[in-house]
Amino acid sequence: MREWNLGPGDPLCLTLSADARLGGADYLNDHTWELEIGNGQPPALALRTSFGLRARSMRLFPRFSEGRQTATHPSEFPSPPRLRSFAPNFLALDFSPLDELDLRAEYWMATSQILAGRFTLTNLASKPRKIRLQLCAVLNPLDGKACAESQIQLVNVLTGSTGGLAPLLYMTGGPAPVLGPYPSLAVDLDLAPGAARQITWALAALTSAQESFDAARKLVSRSWDSDQARIEMTRASDLFDIQTGDPDWDAAFALAQTSALRLFFPASEHLPNPSFVQSRGPDQGYTAKGDGADYPLAWSGQTPLETYYLASLLPGAPRFARGLLKNFLAIQNKESALDLRPGLAGQRAKMQATPLLASLAWELHQSSGDETLLSESFQGLLAFFWSWFSPAHDRDRDGLPEWDHILQSGWEENPLFDIWQAWSQGVDISTVEHSALHAMLAREAACLILIAEKLNRGNEVELVKRQAEALETAVQSTWDEHAALYQYRDRDTDLTSEGSIIAKGRGGKPLKPKVKIEGRVRLLIEVKTKRPAPKRPEARIAEFATKEPLEVIAPESFQWRNGGMVATSHRVYERVGRVEVLGLTSADHITVRAVDLTQQDHTLFLPLWAGLPDQQRAQTLIGRALLNPKRFDRRFGIPACAESPKGADAICQAMHLPWNQLIGEGMLEYGFRDEAARLTMNLMEAVIQNLKQNRAFSGRYHAVTGAALGERNALTGLAPLGLFLQTLGVTVHSSTRVRLEGRNPFPWPVTIRYRGLTIQRGMDSTEIIFHNGKSVTVTSLAPCVVEM
Repeated sequence: MREWNLGPGDPLCLTLSADARLGGADYLNDHTWELEIGNGQPPALALRTSFGLRARSMRLFPRFSEGRQTATHPSEFPSPPRLRSFAPNFLALDFSPLDELDLRAEYWMATSQILAGRFTLTNLASKPRKIRLQLCAVLNPLDGKACAESQIQLVNVLTGSTGGLAPLLYMTGGPAPVLGPYPSLAVDLDLAPGAARQITWALAALTSAQESFDAARKLVSRSWDSDQARIEMTRASDLFDIQTGDPDWDAAFALAQTSALRLFFPASEHLPNPSFVQSRGPDQGYTAKGDGADYPLAWSGQTPLETYYLASLLPGAPRFARGLLKNFLAIQNKESALDLRPGLAGQRAKMQATPLLASLAWELHQSSGDETLLSESFQGLLAFFWSWFSPAHDRDRDGLPEWDHILQSGWEENPLFDIWQAWSQGVDISTVEHSALHAMLAREAACLILIAEKLNRGNEVELVKRQAEALETAVQSTWDEHAALYQYRDRDTDLTSEGSIIAKGRGGKPLKPKVKIEGRVRLLIEVKTKRPAPKRPEARIAEFATKEPLEVIAPESFQWRNGGMVATSHRVYERVGRVEVLGLTSADHITVRAVDLTQQDHTLFLPLWAGLPDQQRAQTLIGRALLNPKRFDRRFGIPACAESPKGADAICQAMHLPWNQLIGEGMLEYGFRDEAARLTMNLMEAVIQNLKQNRAFSGRYHAVTGAALGERNALTGLAPLGLFLQTLGVTVHSSTRVRLEGRNPFPWPVTIRYRGLTIQRGMDSTEIIFHNGKSVTVTSLAPCVVEM
């Protein structure tokens, strides 16, 4: 693997967590550290954590002294820190803290509770020198005490306590405590000209000082070089080394793969294979209950959309994606349903999984050629497909299911269904037929048919073929020629209603709009209140002011929202004579409106990904909607919505990489390779901008400015390696088998290295060099497979 040379102004992501592949990763007690270059007080090259919010902060940083000169701030170093090597649990940097003094700093997260480091100092001067190396440990505890000097078994250490932990710093070289502004251990080093000296240290944070001392001392006695070699071998076996014409892209892809691997934890009694968390940072990894049941959503299980995206980020380690698919199938219930979010601690969302798993299985087969996974998963995936058409999900029994919950859709901030924003509608998602859901199911059906044919089990999918036709017909019926886009429509009317206010008034008396509505519409009843503890009301809706209500909306149907409550009618209406909301006062405000289903958003491009429109319609969709700068074409990718209500910019103009990847795959499906390359370049610009400015990925990015919007280093913000490789037309089945298609649409040649395989994708030809030296050159644009 290459040695990097990344410094200030380059893409960086400097996070350290225990690597599940190498042991020591603990899902129920995990500490993550982040290296900061020049941040904090004092500004330093500092490692930072909060032990999962069990401390306000913990910082660990070096100081270098010679005579009266002391260096702490990296900006004052003669040569600033440059990142040379990185892995999920390892960082290596080179810098010169003092003139003619080179230093390599290596940091290693050996287990979830033990951080270690090694400093190698080399004297480049022509005379002997006395250098003092201090290692400062600054703990700001929630309770307990800050770090202070102590002796255990006649060894000088620094130890403190916070949140039930006893962080302890152990250092080799016979360190001595130092009086100064920060608790520290110091070693005085006599360096002859050209001489080098190594100091190793460990910081363990276990439940007692003695336990921490024993663990830290044991770790520093291990062979550092042997452990580093193991890290390097593991990294080389699982990562693609990608060299483009842009060094920033190279770094972003390497950092994305490394970050993706960092998200994994080992299998547990609840899941048979390793699973992942959505992000892994200094403030995460602590469960007060001790069993993970209290973890937030980001640590509570794997979802299909995130799994699909994660699989595309790790083409060099497909075993992880296979294991994730098996995790879903391992907990399939007797109704054949699969849980949306199975977790390592036994967490379950208790709702149906997003229908993306047959698509994932087929993608894994396409990338590896392995039929074993198909044969093992086919029956479970087929049963899962049919479970979506049960009455529990198809409420009007028309063969077209609806979502049960907004979380299933993969976009929980959708303004049409979200209840937490003042400008969102808060419509009950089960009352809407969503072309994205039907497109996913159609794609699942197509993949199941392909899998069955591959396994010679075509007779088992005859009904699936008919269901696929019905799904395609339904999706095509939602096409809006004027908007050049697919639409939402009401579950019962099959119409796309436009929003309008039916009535407004105060609580305590009935509203009598007495209006006749063109077409039938579903109603939203919004209540705004400033009362501190209001009760949920009951609503009664009548077609005529003097008649009995046709519908009574029970209190439990009202959902709390920002500033009040909202409920969706179960019936649809062409006439509204009276609406009475019981349990309110004259201080409360009521608005009755028709549901507005005209929203245009990124989910409505899913039929393109599913391959449903014909070529002409796909061209219309891409040309008039997707690439229209007045609608969805933005500098940093495709935004969530074409338009933004006032105050909704951060939601509606957010660029979600998993959705952009699906749309990009759809563009490739219809031959729009150059357009997909342009999209990929826009996405990469957002990612790289944040890696340079914030030294982190972001869960989402602003499609206009590229600014970070989501959680730091979240899975959904990692650089889209899968889309890049698909657009490039390269699929690596193994180190001995490669599939090529089309031409390289990017402005520079691309080289990919993986387990001894080298692919040099030029502008007019591609050379493949296998590990045995065999070389093959391909000039054809037609799809082909090259084997050793």
